[in-house]
Amino acid sequence: MMDQVDRILAQWHAERPDLDVGPMGVFGRLKRLADHLQAEIGRVYAENGLTFAAFDVLATLRRAGPPYALSPSDLVNWTMVTSGTMTNRIDRLEEQGLIARRPNPEDGRSNVVALTDQGFALIDRVIDAHVANQHRLIAQLPEDLRDGLEDGLRAWLASFETSPGPE
Repeated sequence: MMDQVDRILAQWHAERPDLDVGPMGVFGRLKRLADHLQAEIGRVYAENGLTFAAFDVLATLRRAGPPYALSPSDLVNWTMVTSGTMTNRIDRLEEQGLIARRPNPEDGRSNVVALTDQGFALIDRVIDAHVANQHRLIAQLPEDLRDGLEDGLRAWLASFETSPGPE
């Protein structure tokens, strides 16, 4: 079975037989697959009135556990965006009533960002749909390839990420 990337590689082999374009196949397929998966995953968010960015913040707060609140800097660290980007996300979600800024119980000079009841209910509903969608998407990959793919991707990603993340 040939895909579009195979056709691109064949063109390069014809034009530059001296060039080893093997890695181009991996990167090209990862890019094309990421585009397809992002579109499929984005549909679940859109059906629930969310963007990728909004889902990211709400999911981060939900998985943090009670009281479902984090400092803005912790949100920045977990979501890997700039503080300015996070401020915009927080402002939008607060306007929608999905999160609220509250005094930090550990340090009254700062705030935490917390899920509201409405935000909690929304993210719990969306995460169920999101996980079901992921199961649907991964089912397209033969089961015997899933573990090896995950192990390989974990090792490759670890070569770029030196920090285990916020604590």
